[in-house]
Amino acid sequence: MDAYDEGSKARHLPDGPDGSLPEGPASAGSTPDSTPCADQESTDQESTDQESVGEESTDQESVPQHHDSQAPTVQAPGPQVSGPQAPTADPPVPVPTPTGIASLPLRSQIVAALALAVVAVVACVHLGMVFLHVAPSNTVTKQHGRAIDDWIYPEFEQNWKLFAPNPLQQNIDVQVRAQVRGADGGITETGWYDLSALDGAAIDGNLLPSHTQQNELRRAWDFYIGTHDNDNHPVGLRGDLSQRYLRRIVVLRLDREGAGSKGAVVESVQVRSRTTNVPPPKWSEEQVSDTPVLRELPWWTVPEEDVTDARTEASAG
Repeated sequence: MDAYDEGSKARHLPDGPDGSLPEGPASAGSTPDSTPCADQESTDQESTDQESVGEESTDQESVPQHHDSQAPTVQAPGPQVSGPQAPTADPPVPVPTPTGIASLPLRSQIVAALALAVVAVVACVHLGMVFLHVAPSNTVTKQHGRAIDDWIYPEFEQNWKLFAPNPLQQNIDVQVRAQVRGADGGITETGWYDLSALDGAAIDGNLLPSHTQQNELRRAWDFYIGTHDNDNHPVGLRGDLSQRYLRRIVVLRLDREGAGSKGAVVESVQVRSRTTNVPPPKWSEEQVSDTPVLRELPWWTVPEEDVTDARTEASAG
C-alpha cells in the first residue's frame, strides 16, 4: 500500500502513462513537506478562501447601504427614458361639425331664416288677434273690430261658454225645408231636413271629424241669432250678411242630400230651430221643461248664384 493512501484526507493524483507519478521538479529530491499533494492542498485552500472572500464582497456590494442622513430613493414604475426628453406637442382640438341651419349653404340659410321670420310674424299676429277677440271690449276692438272678426271667423273661432258659470244646457237642432221646381216646371215642398242630426251622424265614430262638420252650421245659426231680434229683424250692419251666410249653407246641404227629384232646382228655403232642454241629473232637484221650442224663420228666395255654387261644389266633391 502506498503511503499516500493513508489517512482520510489523502488525495489521489492522476497517474502517468506507466502508472508512476508525473514527473516534475517537485518529484526529484523533494521532502515530504514539499510534496505535490501538500502543495495542491495549500493551493486549494487559498483558492477556497479567495472565493469565499469574493462572495462576501459581492454580497456587500449587492446589498444597498442606507445612511441615516439619506432616505432610500424609490423609482416610479414605468419605462425609463435615458437622455434629454423631447417636448411633446398638445393633441389637436377637434372642430365641432355644424348642425341644423348652420350646416346648409349660405343661400339656403338665408331662405330658412326668412321663412322662420315669416312664421314668427304670422304666429305673433294670430296670437294678438285671438287675444283681442276674447278680451273685453276696448279701444282697439272698437276701432278694428271688423278686421279682427275677418281674421277669426270662421276657422279660428273661440267659444268660451264651456267654462262659463252657466254652460249651455240646451240642444239646438237646425232644420230646413225647401220649395223645389221639378223638371216638369211644377213646385213641390219637401219635408224638414234635420241638418244638425246629419252632422252628428257624420261625427259619431269619426276619430278626426272636420271643422265644418262640427261648427259650420252651429256657428252660422249663432251668427244669425246674434244679429237679429226675436221678430227676425236685422240688428246692426251684419244682419244681412248673417242671413246670406246661413241661406247659402242650407242650400248647399239640400243639394248634397238631393232635395226634390233629379234635376230639381231649389226655389226658396225656410229654416227653423228646435230647442230642447238637457235633462238634469237624477240627484238634482232642478225642474226643466222637456217640450221642444220651435223658432221658424220666413221663407227666403234662393238667388241663382247660390244654386250655381251648390252645383259646383257637388260636382267637385
